[in-house]
Amino acid sequence: MAPVQCFISAPGKSILHGEHAVVHGKLALAVSLNLRTYLRLEVTSAAEVSISLPNIDTFMCWNVRVLKPLLSHREGECMSSTDLDTELVRKLREFTAIADGSTDTRSMAVLAFLYTYLCVFAHSEVLPSLKVCVWSELPTGAGLGSSAAYSVCVSAALLTARGTISSPLTPSQQTARWSEQELELINNWAFQGEKIIHGNPSGVDNAVGTWGGFLRYHAGKITPLSRVPTLRILLTNTKVPRSTKLLVSRVKDRINQYPSVMTPVLESVDAVSRICERTLAEMATEGASAEHYSTLEDLIDINQHHLNVMGVGHTSLNTLCHVTLAHGLHSKLTGAGGGGCAITLLTPDTDESVVRDVMEELQQVGFDCWETSIGAPGVLMHSPTSLTHSVLEILTKY
Repeated sequence: MAPVQCFISAPGKSILHGEHAVVHGKLALAVSLNLRTYLRLEVTSAAEVSISLPNIDTFMCWNVRVLKPLLSHREGECMSSTDLDTELVRKLREFTAIADGSTDTRSMAVLAFLYTYLCVFAHSEVLPSLKVCVWSELPTGAGLGSSAAYSVCVSAALLTARGTISSPLTPSQQTARWSEQELELINNWAFQGEKIIHGNPSGVDNAVGTWGGFLRYHAGKITPLSRVPTLRILLTNTKVPRSTKLLVSRVKDRINQYPSVMTPVLESVDAVSRICERTLAEMATEGASAEHYSTLEDLIDINQHHLNVMGVGHTSLNTLCHVTLAHGLHSKLTGAGGGGCAITLLTPDTDESVVRDVMEELQQVGFDCWETSIGAPGVLMHSPTSLTHSVLEILTKY
């Protein structure tokens, strides 16, 4: 076993440009959101493994001796970090009494945790006694990658506890990152967790949680951008529920109905993503200028109009864009649309009083609002002193 205790965090994700168009072979830019999920793992001698998820009021504990027989079908076999063991998933559903069709947040979080724990420690003679607590700044079910951030934290913590990957933090460091090879392994196991939770995920969310920064996603290929700036944003949740499946289907119908109208729209969204990618690279290498921010604002406005043309806008999003634009700020939906969340770019010149006023107005309309940043680092190991008092208090309470 590696460290007796470790603290880990991973960011959420947002789509900067290319949502919906990506389904039709166009480029999308996914970004890390500095609203983070935090995990504390402690090695104990209780012969139990426990998971505490205070955000969703879930607290579970199992005797390690009862869990070991669930691995009987894998005797001597190597557990794969890339192929889902469907037999183990079936056994775990039976063991935890989670029905086959069940996809509720609590059940899926428990299932993903137990699966990763058993796979990572499959070849240990005795399963280790661990106490794990996970708490998140991210709202669940808002399309902000909360389940992926959870899966990334769980994978990193369990692989570190097993000694499969290093414990990169030195006594003099506040935070530390793993090597590229170790990040690949964390990402692979996190993707397994995402498969359990979502069935058929793209892999973008867990990749953002692992590497952070900005990622380009095109034709199924995910590539982290090497040098990127960190941008301040407002993230707003309209709290209007929507069905991603229904919205994706609506865009497809519109493309089939008006191909000569919609094909140029998709091409334009692709161009927006590419110009944005180029602009971000320039900002990282040359330093950010007022001109760069002006370009980013233009691209946000253009893309938001395109998304309305695709049929995924909503009156709540129109209200949000109207409120922010009245203060000179530029916003667009992020993710599926039809409500859900939006991002608003804050430039270095944006006064704090403007941010306060906008947040107040958006909250008065009934929206949730956070001032945060995009382009934040991916999965991190923390020293306890690098965490805020409130985060540390929650993680050590359970």
